[in-house]
Amino acid sequence: MGSSKRASSTTNPAISGLREKHQQDLEKLTLTSQPFKTFRLFVAAVFLYLRRSASYLLANGGLFMLFTIVFAVVSALLVTLDGPHVKHLEELSEYVRFGLWWIFLGVASSIGLGSGLHTFVLYLGPHIALFTIKAMTCGRVDLKTAIYDTIQLKRSPSWLDKPCNEFGPPVFSSGVPLSSILPQVQIEAVLWGLGTALGELPPYFISRAASLSGGKMEELETCGGDGSGFIGRRLNNLKGWLLSHSQYLNFFTILVLASVPNPLFDLAGIMCGQFEKPFWEFFLATLLGKAIIKTHIQTVFIICVCNNQLLDWIENELIYILSFVPGFATALPALAAKLRLMKEKYLIASPPVTSDINVKKWDLSFASVWNGVVWLMLLNFFGQIVTATAQRYLKKQQEKELDALTKKKSSPVSKKSN
Repeated sequence: MGSSKRASSTTNPAISGLREKHQQDLEKLTLTSQPFKTFRLFVAAVFLYLRRSASYLLANGGLFMLFTIVFAVVSALLVTLDGPHVKHLEELSEYVRFGLWWIFLGVASSIGLGSGLHTFVLYLGPHIALFTIKAMTCGRVDLKTAIYDTIQLKRSPSWLDKPCNEFGPPVFSSGVPLSSILPQVQIEAVLWGLGTALGELPPYFISRAASLSGGKMEELETCGGDGSGFIGRRLNNLKGWLLSHSQYLNFFTILVLASVPNPLFDLAGIMCGQFEKPFWEFFLATLLGKAIIKTHIQTVFIICVCNNQLLDWIENELIYILSFVPGFATALPALAAKLRLMKEKYLIASPPVTSDINVKKWDLSFASVWNGVVWLMLLNFFGQIVTATAQRYLKKQQEKELDALTKKKSSPVSKKSN
């Protein structure tokens, strides 16, 4: 029965023509070519999702709704009433804001099937680098006023612009060790890693739902297609290899894939959902790999680069290797002295500028450029979400239209085949 429907749909010119028209409509549906239609379909998709979620909560979430209402009423009373609890609530709100901020950045980095926002490059990486450089300059690590004293939206950390004499005399005279800097930036790194692990759940759940309903996600169906360019072909080859070795996809394999930066983890999550791997096996391996192993590798690397431990190691290894090269042994002392002089010159802080106006102008221009780059990336990320949501909604409408036409055209064919 199913084969006769597929045969009729491929041979029927009306259905094949409709498929081509649907594909062209999907390709044209972007914010640049059809902005009003794309945004209208996006709003319709969001409204449909909210209506279904509300219907589900009203039908099955009575206890959740009751807990939400009680929590909202208690929170409103605590906020409006004055008393000694206000100070503790403000402190608690700072911690909640700090945790949600870094988790949100992690989710934004990994969600979207490879089109996520690169929040490690924009926020976490610069935060670790700035703190390391500040700790090296001041010779101490107790720079934060609290755990939540980090880079956040429209707020800079208090320690960034403070002079070192406000923190006290240096504690470390010969450089701040890695073991002292890492705990100061570890919590935000782990929270960011937790967000990246949470951002990998939607592909798993969508693929699992498709598998339970007898379908398959488009990413698995098209992973063997021809890629454009050398990198595209290599990625498709890797995807095909990963799909052909799906029988080895277990806890350890997921942990290894999640522990290193790679563009194939979205496909691994889709495969885990498609082959109905247990949720806790997938999530725990992803959480350990991304929030513990991968984030610590990235954090330690940035700290080593910014506090010159990695540079010192490269310098020593380079000098050791060059000592075996004929003719370099006599010139090595002078070369090493020049390298150390250049490094010390680089590390010495620039003399204070007498005019505060110039400093403010430079800070303002740098902040404006940086914020402009961040907002452009945010707009691009939002545009990708809007386009993908609208295309998905349009594709579902097209599938309904195509199913109706297929049933109408294939009913005589199925009767003959039976």
